Amino acid sequence: MLFNSFLATVKRCALFAITGLFLLSATRCDAQIFHKKKRVNKSTSAENTAEPDKILYDKAMDDIKHGRHEVGRLNLQTLINTYPDSEYLAKAKLAIADSFYKEGGTANLTQSVQAYKDFGIFFPMVPEAAYAQLQVAMTHYKQMEKPDRDRTQARAAEDEFQIFLTKYPNDPLAPKAEQRLREVQELLAEGDFRIGYYYYVKEDKKAAESRLRGLVNRYPLYSKSDQALWMLGNIWQGTEKKEIAVPYYARIVRNYPLSPLVPNAKSRLKALGAPIPQPDPKAVAWMTAEQNAPRQREAMIKKPLGLIRTGPGQELRVAATTGKPTMTPDSESETGIDILRGGSPSQGATTTGIVATVTPGSTGGTTSTAESVTPATDGGEAGPSAAADPNAAPTTENSANGTAETTPKTDATPAATGQPGDPSKTDETPAAAGQTSDAAKTDAAAQDGKSNSDNKKESTSKKKKGLKKIVPW
Repeated sequence: MLFNSFLATVKRCALFAITGLFLLSATRCDAQIFHKKKRVNKSTSAENTAEPDKILYDKAMDDIKHGRHEVGRLNLQTLINTYPDSEYLAKAKLAIADSFYKEGGTANLTQSVQAYKDFGIFFPMVPEAAYAQLQVAMTHYKQMEKPDRDRTQARAAEDEFQIFLTKYPNDPLAPKAEQRLREVQELLAEGDFRIGYYYYVKEDKKAAESRLRGLVNRYPLYSKSDQALWMLGNIWQGTEKKEIAVPYYARIVRNYPLSPLVPNAKSRLKALGAPIPQPDPKAVAWMTAEQNAPRQREAMIKKPLGLIRTGPGQELRVAATTGKPTMTPDSESETGIDILRGGSPSQGATTTGIVATVTPGSTGGTTSTAESVTPATDGGEAGPSAAADPNAAPTTENSANGTAETTPKTDATPAATGQPGDPSKTDETPAAAGQTSDAAKTDAAAQDGKSNSDNKKESTSKKKKGLKKIVPW
């Protein structure tokens, strides 16, 4: 018994000793690892030969990579201010712009646009300048809204993508910029189409024609251009100038040969007695490529979210994938937006209440309306065009619309000049100098009343001046 208890005691002591040795060895290993980690610190190691600007840049990029954008931008700005001749200066400026872009938000995206533009100004010859310009356009692209909402960001994106393709047409990023530009123009065209379709349904032909005409002329790659051309042809076919509908139907057959509206367009051309054009081979190849192009489809679970989504969705997925996008800058005259122009009574221009529009390529003195249209030659687009006749005489309608008829001052009563009146004029009566007969006063008052009824906008002071000139009292 004593021997067994002695053995148990020895075993316990041996176990405690082994456990103590194990803990001691583990503690020593941790201490060695700690010391090793402390010795390999890049900032204090004697073997570290990196320049301080590189250390700042690497630390800033690590902060940005892990989401610490503000700390990273602060380190990059310290690098720019402390080392103005550093080789990392351009990279630091571009990294600041990228940090704003990645962080997102309206304020940060606005800052990124300015930072990218500053980079392009200070470093225009470096290869990253093209990337900076593309990022400016992508910043606006990111903030685009639905077609029926504010289109400020979409128009800004269109301008920036066009600038990129103009300055860097051979850059490796050019194909991406072209596709994004097609998507932006699809969005802008969709907005114009919805407005034109609304007016078309409401039977406001003038407003619908103006909006749709600008759409088909500016965005030929739009997915619903054939429908817009069909509505334009239908609008003009319902007027007295049916021949203006011919170019629109012909463009459907020639430029959109695979459209389902082609048979109807051909029948309309036959009814109008116009020749049916042949389909353009390039248009056939383009539409075939578009029909066979793979497109991303929206998931069923995301479709209900489209009601509360602020950005575009399906409009970008149906955009063209081939073809040259429009590279001309947008303007009011090209999109067919109505511009109010004041009439010139001295030239005899009549005002009929139809808003005048300025057609692209016309001079400043030529206005056009939707009621008088001249079809374009050589198969071109027909547009409203009508010039005012400078020799046209004022009519009663002119007076009713603000162009008052003026009575020649020589027809006034000759009593003011002391000369005898013409017997052939019934409203003139001879009278002595400084005197006026009652009949003359009656005629003058009648003429003045007629002038006042024709021009209701004339001030009271002007009326009194006119009375004094005709009837001096």
